[in-house]
Amino acid sequence: MPLYRIPQLKLPLDHTSADISKKIGIVLGAKPSDITSFRIDRKSFDARDKNAIKIIHAVTVDLKTTLREGSGDSRSWTSATEDDPYVFPTSNGGAFKGARPVVIGAGPAGLFCALALAQQGYRPLVLERGEDAATRLRTIDRFWTTGELSVDSNMQFGEGGAGTFSDGKLNTTVTDKNQRAKKVLQEFIEAGAPAEIAYLSKPHIGTDNLVEVVQNLRKKIVRLGGEVRFQAKVTSLVIEQGRIRAVMVDGAEEISASAVVLAIGHSARDTFEYLATTAVKLEQKAFAIGLRIEHLQEMIQRNQFGASWKHPALPVADYKLTYHASNGRGVYSFCMCPGGYVVNASSEPGHVVCNGMSDFARNARNANSAIVVSVQPEDFGSTHVLAGMAFQRRWERAAYQAANRNSGFAMPVQRLEDFYAGNPSTRFGSLKPCAKGEVVLSDLNGCLPEYVTTPIKEALRHFDRTIPGFAHPDTLLTGVETRTSSPIRIVRDEQLQSNIGGLFPCGEGAGYAGGIMSAAMDGIRVAEAVAESL
Repeated sequence: MPLYRIPQLKLPLDHTSADISKKIGIVLGAKPSDITSFRIDRKSFDARDKNAIKIIHAVTVDLKTTLREGSGDSRSWTSATEDDPYVFPTSNGGAFKGARPVVIGAGPAGLFCALALAQQGYRPLVLERGEDAATRLRTIDRFWTTGELSVDSNMQFGEGGAGTFSDGKLNTTVTDKNQRAKKVLQEFIEAGAPAEIAYLSKPHIGTDNLVEVVQNLRKKIVRLGGEVRFQAKVTSLVIEQGRIRAVMVDGAEEISASAVVLAIGHSARDTFEYLATTAVKLEQKAFAIGLRIEHLQEMIQRNQFGASWKHPALPVADYKLTYHASNGRGVYSFCMCPGGYVVNASSEPGHVVCNGMSDFARNARNANSAIVVSVQPEDFGSTHVLAGMAFQRRWERAAYQAANRNSGFAMPVQRLEDFYAGNPSTRFGSLKPCAKGEVVLSDLNGCLPEYVTTPIKEALRHFDRTIPGFAHPDTLLTGVETRTSSPIRIVRDEQLQSNIGGLFPCGEGAGYAGGIMSAAMDGIRVAEAVAESL
């Protein structure tokens, strides 16, 4: 039967499925009885006119009859075909017989790399330094409650990687003709993610769902012949004649490998330090640092949706803000978590890092996001390849010292009015923090360089003109956000291998992704390269 695509079908908030069918018939110039079925491919919201907010559907329609040219509103529809499915480009002709590939790290990049390899019969071995997701959840809860930090299983390390304890956003600007993005979404849904992620313009899974989803992805890898080992820390690589031969686990166990995928995440600093002593080529990379900002979610909701802000058809409101500061630095909101929590994401003793996290319902009292400023290698104070990592540590230590003068593992927090005045906060105002982990009233001005704090102060006043109340005196800032992306890049060639044969840098930690979706897609792409090399 013929297919037709309508990229923009605008409907009011209070519409039904029957209203969609009726509007499809008008646009196509077809009778309702001619419509066999329709599928929503994309759903977004147009709130530019807050008095008449629209839901926009992109739909594919299956008709019983072929439309004549010029039928209906001919500028609003096109003939369509079904998208080609994702196809793994290389076949090994059956079960792989050689030394199995090793994937280091079970974050989104590592899990999807291993899954793609397992689906092709390569029996990958995944080595993860942290704990399985269920155990890791208990370890992190204990850290938030007591300050007892596990350096190998925390917000950065463990099954699912740093993305497990986030908002689970699946946005990406990566374009991919090979349908890897569609495969990632399909695998997530099969593993238990909400089906709506397939069509929402801003899909998210939520931490509460991700804990279960990543476990199901791992179980699928194992069913397909792969193996996943937790608390198995790779401490060195065995490199002979410019090629990877094996990995060492916990300094004692040698595991032969036909290929090794480095999907280590952006916080594997001890691994970066080790790699810097080897022949593996590394380079400095720009990233961004800043602070978490909190507002009442209701305030964001009212600003974004006006009088309709409570309408059940509307999503929990978010925002995306950018500003070019007078010192030439770019300032932008990052990893916005509607109805979420500011979380202590620290992974090293004596260093404090914060991040944001939301459950799927996004029903916490406050909204939060990072307000970050771009920093470049020339800011790091050294040409050493690990200078960016040292730069991160410097400000994480400052944040720790600002909030933990005696002992503990609290995050420093400050009212915006006091941040502008340069005075330590002594009280909370109308806004109370929504945090996972202890917070201590402090002064954040010493927790970041002046060329970062000044642009943030400028930007917040600018953002207040877009979202009135954004720079309210009682707005809360928490420090510091330094792990926006990896401070290094592990250099790879067109075959996605490093200068060491058989070693495949992968995902966010290697400097080739930024978020769950792009990391997972890079994992699949690296799996394709590994298969080609084998």
